[in-house]
Amino acid sequence: MAFSNALILGLFLAINMALPLPILAKDYVVGDTTGWAIGTDYGSWTSGKTFAVGDTLVFNYGSGHTVNEVKESDYKSCTTGNSLSTDSSGATTIKLKTAGTHYFICAVPGHCSGGMKISVQVKAGTTATPTTTSASTSSATNLSPIAAVLIVSWISYCVLRLV
Repeated sequence: MAFSNALILGLFLAINMALPLPILAKDYVVGDTTGWAIGTDYGSWTSGKTFAVGDTLVFNYGSGHTVNEVKESDYKSCTTGNSLSTDSSGATTIKLKTAGTHYFICAVPGHCSGGMKISVQVKAGTTATPTTTSASTSSATNLSPIAAVLIVSWISYCVLRLV
């Protein structure tokens, strides 16, 4: 009996280690409390942050703005009309599904050239390292992968003891 419990616990541990844990994904509020607005330095905002596949960007903004995902050339030249996606709802959530650099601009004339543009370098896999920004300046949530595995393993162990 003890052997079968140990075998099952080992199986749970192996599954926990092999599967990506969605709990590790982070939600980033673009611009933090300032939001998506003219005059925000988004280069500074992205500095020190590690974005990974599975993370989410949350753009909060008032009427008169848009969030457009564009190609690098359109980002550099602030060209609109060729957007990969666009939204003007005031609360745009974008899940980062692929690794690489993602580019976003506001398509309202003059806004992109006024600084409403952001490029985000996204790494493959889930975020495994915490950011260096403090909780007061970043809206991202962190959970250590080791802590997540230990929590899930402990729950699995407790369930096995009930069986």
